Amino acid sequence: MLVVYVGALLFVLVMGAISIVGYRYWIKPAAYLDRVGARTLDGFSELAVEGPAEQSGVTRVIQRVGAAVPVTPEKVRSMRRKLIAAGYRSQSAVTLMYGIQVASAAVVGLFTALIFSTTQPYGAEIVVLVSLLFAVGGYFLPNEILLMLIQRRRQVLRYSLPDALDLLVICVEAGLGLDQAIMDVSDELRITHPELSEEFALVNLELRAGSRRSEALRNLDERTGETELKKLVSILIQTDRFGTSIAQALRTHSDFMRVKRRQIAEEKAGKVGVKLVFPIFFFILPSMFLVTVGPALLQLFSELFPMMKGIENR
Repeated sequence: MLVVYVGALLFVLVMGAISIVGYRYWIKPAAYLDRVGARTLDGFSELAVEGPAEQSGVTRVIQRVGAAVPVTPEKVRSMRRKLIAAGYRSQSAVTLMYGIQVASAAVVGLFTALIFSTTQPYGAEIVVLVSLLFAVGGYFLPNEILLMLIQRRRQVLRYSLPDALDLLVICVEAGLGLDQAIMDVSDELRITHPELSEEFALVNLELRAGSRRSEALRNLDERTGETELKKLVSILIQTDRFGTSIAQALRTHSDFMRVKRRQIAEEKAGKVGVKLVFPIFFFILPSMFLVTVGPALLQLFSELFPMMKGIENR
C-alpha cells in the first residue's frame, strides 16, 4: 500500500511541475501574443527566452562584488573575449565572472579553514596559510572552468561545421547569395546545432547593420577562436575578393574537413592498443592470473604443506 501512495505522490508532483512550466512558458505567453495579434507557433524555446530574466538576490550580490573588484581595462577586455568565446554575451557577464571568482575564493578558503581547524591539531598560523593557499586556488578555479567551457564549445562548433558547409553548398548552388545562404543555414540549424546557428545569426545581423562581409566574417573568427571556422572565414574572404566560385570552394573545404575527421578517428583508433597496455597490465592480468592460477596454487599448497610436515617429523 505504501508503494501505491508513493507512486501517486510522485505522479502528482510531476504533473504539477509540468503544469506550472507549461503555463508559465507556453500558455500564458501564447495567450498574450494572441491578444496582441502575434504568431504563437514560433517554438517553445523562443517563447521561453523572451524578455530579460529576473536576477536573484545571490546573483545581484555576486554582481556587486564583481563590480567592486579592481581590474584594468585590458583584463576586462580579455575576460569579455573569453566569455564571448564560451557563449556568454550579456553585459553583466564580466562582473558576474569576477564576483564568482571572489565568492569561490572565499568559500574554498573558509571551508579549508573549517576543516583544518576541526580535524587537524595544527596551529592558527598554519591553518591561515593553508586557507590562503586554497583560497588562491579557488580564485583561479572559475577561470579554468571557463577555459574548459571554451574548449567544449569550440569542439561543438567544429563537429557541427560539416553539416553547415553542406547546407551552404546546397543554398549557393541553388542560386542564393552568400548572405542569404548564411541566413537560411542559421534558420535550418537552429534545432540540431544551436551554437553554430547563433554564430551565423550574429553574422547576419552584422550584415544587416551595414558591416562589410569581410568584417562580419572576421568578427565570427574572433568571437569563436575555432581553427576550422578561421579556415572557412579565410576561404570565404578570398573567394569574395578574387571572384572565384564560392560553391566549389565550400565543397572542397567540406570534403577536406571530412577526410581530416576520418584521419583523426583512424589515428585515435591506432592509439587504442598502446593506451590499453596499462589498464590490462594493472587490472585485467591480475584478475585473470587469480582466476586461472589461483585454484592450482591452492591445491598445490594444500598437498605440499602436509608432505613437508611429514618429512620434518621423520
